Amino acid sequence: MSSTSHDGSRPLPMTVPAQGLPTSVTIYEVGPRDGLQNEKTIVPVEVKAEFVARLLSAGLPVVEATSFVHPKWVPQLADAAELIPMLGSGGRACPVLVPNERGLDRALELGMERIAIFGSATETFAQKNLNRSLDGQLEMFEPTVARALEAGMDVRAYVSMCFGDPWEGAVPVEQVVTVGKRLLDLGASQLSLGDTIGVATPGHVTALLEAFGDAGIGCDRLAMHFHDTYGQALANTYSALRSGVTTYDASAGGLGGCPYAKSATGNLATEDLVWMLDGLGIDHGVDLGAVVETSVWMAGELGRPSPSAVVRALGGAPLDSPA
Repeated sequence: MSSTSHDGSRPLPMTVPAQGLPTSVTIYEVGPRDGLQNEKTIVPVEVKAEFVARLLSAGLPVVEATSFVHPKWVPQLADAAELIPMLGSGGRACPVLVPNERGLDRALELGMERIAIFGSATETFAQKNLNRSLDGQLEMFEPTVARALEAGMDVRAYVSMCFGDPWEGAVPVEQVVTVGKRLLDLGASQLSLGDTIGVATPGHVTALLEAFGDAGIGCDRLAMHFHDTYGQALANTYSALRSGVTTYDASAGGLGGCPYAKSATGNLATEDLVWMLDGLGIDHGVDLGAVVETSVWMAGELGRPSPSAVVRALGGAPLDSPA
């Protein structure tokens, strides 16, 4: 069922709360980093700066701005040091991904307050993405995290391939928990569990979260990062909501993919997530109309339509925001 906005200009979901779900969630916007990193056409730094600014203005509480990775590996984000000053003083509060101590050095030089590290739950992807073994990646992260914490930074950890790996197949739940716990033990404040190739299903999500709980890691320290490769991202999100997770990574317009995993297609679209949360009556603080407008604009900059269902549905309609 749906309703309309106060002036009848566009449909809005009818709010029907479900029992046992969180009353509010945090949307961790990854569009400028994870969303753009796999784009073959280089996006001008001025466009990236406007993208971040628009997302922040839309009420997204966290916008991951870029990555301090070597330009050889991710050419799209080679302008990270140029981008951050363009964002003003608020840009220093935007998280940035750092792969190692060299990346951390660049983040420290720019006065960044928050960083993220990106590990793998599988041996093969650790080798392909970081040229390290499963244990070797953790050894690499240890001094990076220690130095960041000494500098007063907040550190988030991503762990990829949590539900399946294109080379290794199904990933044992226990293996994911072991790697995730080791990342948290390094000092990360939050662990984002990535369905990198989009193969998760709701029961699998529940089982993984229960396993983390059994290991003493509560949902308050976890975030979910779903890809919509097989159309399961929202179903998986609902499963995680039922388990109590309150932080969700999403990408405006559904942009994204992983340059080292060819089967990793777009992220969960921010707009699709917001639409579902609105229908469930869960607070998130994001202006849906403003995000849709931003994604329509970015789709124009990229020269192709947005993969987000909500952007496609609302993109041509007047985008006044619900009260």
